Amino acid sequence: QLYLVESGGGLVQPGGSLTISCAASGPSFSIYSMGWFRQAPGKEREFVSGISRSDGSTSYVDSVKGRFTISRDNAKNMVYLQMYSLKPEDTARYYCAAGPVTRPMGPFGFWGQGTQVTVSS
Repeated sequence: QLYLVESGGGLVQPGGSLTISCAASGPSFSIYSMGWFRQAPGKEREFVSGISRSDGSTSYVDSVKGRFTISRDNAKNMVYLQMYSLKPEDTARYYCAAGPVTRPMGPFGFWGQGTQVTVSS
C-alpha cells in the first residue's frame, strides 16, 4: 500500500509560478511511476504529467509543455511539479498518483487527496 499526500497549493497570479509536492509513504517507492492529474470544477480529471520509475522519462499534456516540470527524489520519496507561467485555466485541484508500471503515463492505482491551485488576479 502506498499513501500519497500533496502539499504546496495556493493562490497565484497569472504568469506566476508555484511548486507542488507529493510525499509518498510505503514500501518501495522507486518501483512506482508517478503522475500528476488535475480536475477543475465541472470538468473531468485529466492527466497533467508523469515520470517513469526506471529511466526518469517524462510525459506532459500538451497544454503544459514548456511550462511545467515534473521531478522525483527517490531518496526522499517525493515527487514535485514545478509550474511556471501559470494561467487561469490551470486552476484546478491537483492530484498525485502512483502506479507499479514503467510507463510515465500509468496506469495509476494509488491516489492522494489533492491540493488546490488557483490562478487569479
